[in-house]
Amino acid sequence: MSSILLLQSSPPKLEDVQRKLYNKGALEFLVHLHREFDLKIEQLYKNRVQRAVDTKSVCKVDFKISSERLDKSWNVAPLPTRLQYVFINHVRWCFASHKHSTSFIIIFALFIDGKEAIGPLVDFGILMYHNGKKLYEANSGPYFYLSKLEGASEAQLWNEIFVWTQNKLGLPHATIKACVLIENIISTFELEEILFALKDHCMGLNCGIWDYCASIIAKFGDRKEFLLPDRNKYVNMDKKFLNSYMKLVVNTCHERGALATGGMAAAMLKPGSDGADDKSKAIINRVLEAKSKEIEAGVDGFMVYDTRIVPHINELWKKTSGTLNQLHRIFDLNIAPQELLSLPSGGVTMQGLKHNVAVSILFVYHWLAGIGHFFYSGNIEDSATAEISRAQIWQWIRFSPMLEDSQNQYVTAQLVDKVATNFASHAHKNLCRSSAERKRLTAAKYMCLELFLARNPPEFITTYLNDNHKFRTLHNKALLSNL
Repeated sequence: MSSILLLQSSPPKLEDVQRKLYNKGALEFLVHLHREFDLKIEQLYKNRVQRAVDTKSVCKVDFKISSERLDKSWNVAPLPTRLQYVFINHVRWCFASHKHSTSFIIIFALFIDGKEAIGPLVDFGILMYHNGKKLYEANSGPYFYLSKLEGASEAQLWNEIFVWTQNKLGLPHATIKACVLIENIISTFELEEILFALKDHCMGLNCGIWDYCASIIAKFGDRKEFLLPDRNKYVNMDKKFLNSYMKLVVNTCHERGALATGGMAAAMLKPGSDGADDKSKAIINRVLEAKSKEIEAGVDGFMVYDTRIVPHINELWKKTSGTLNQLHRIFDLNIAPQELLSLPSGGVTMQGLKHNVAVSILFVYHWLAGIGHFFYSGNIEDSATAEISRAQIWQWIRFSPMLEDSQNQYVTAQLVDKVATNFASHAHKNLCRSSAERKRLTAAKYMCLELFLARNPPEFITTYLNDNHKFRTLHNKALLSNL
């Protein structure tokens, strides 16, 4: 007997949509999906807590010596033609970034067998139930982007979910394909094991440097040797720890027949520009310079936010690579664990502190309005830049480094509060257009200060925000007011 309960009724005018999306068949599918994997996902959360304790007590991380790593004979399953040269982000899901379902209609309080439903299972299940077979018949998926994975055991769990779902919906084995974002420092030491766990369902691995840097702080950041300097001044792909990370991802993928993709080009041209003005040309050249280094490192593609830059990227690819992908490029690498954990030297600047504070506050401000990214100071900012921004501030407060550009001034909780207050005051005047927006900005400031000053901050800012009463209240009010 099914035991599923929607505690929240549909908003006006969306009743039909809700009935179609959460029809009887879809709800039955969600129940079966949860009953199959609920306990395993609960164990996943417990394993993460135990691993965090072990990592901090042992203070060491190393490559696994596994049968998957030692066996050089296996490869991932061949990719569909559509994925051999195009890297597509259809859907992004993870177990850790949000535990609750955040549907595009409304945040439902969905209970299954007396427990709050697991967000990623709800999102995945609803999409697969309604669209899985249609995407397969159109030779267009279903394809997924898995973020926040911590190690091969979590990749293995997703693989089990894929296999079960395909069997339940009558889809051929290996129909589902997924790309794994390697943004967790633990996963970097289990790359081959991750590929093997998803062997029949894997399209490759993706690099994401800001989430990756934030992960290093989350795992090791309470030790002074892992103090990360001003990211805008001292952290880039030329640094040893990030260069080694990308090379390792590329080589591991290519040795196993999987695609490896680089990071996001977040720069944006000014509105209305066709790229011909001098300022736009300078931006494009900076992007091309960065992407040239990634192509040289062997990546098979990367992401670009501003589509106006895509033709320039395509031209660069033709000139420097000339092939659909670079799977043929395999390097003679011998990367030691310490190379992945040797952070660059450098200090902290007032400009860097102000930038991190601004990005953190603006991300929360926009998130409270249901927006996951925003434009600031020439770039698109999102959860990845918010993660590294708030993580760095937390770490700088803990170790109180002296500011490079301000004699005898150190990063303290008082200084961060002052910077946050000054930025909020500026934003009230220059960004907010109503009393409601000013209240939201003030709330964002105080929520960020809570994150900056926490003794043990949450590992993911999105978990903190999705669980926050302020977000849920504002989201539902905004939804109802727009109907």
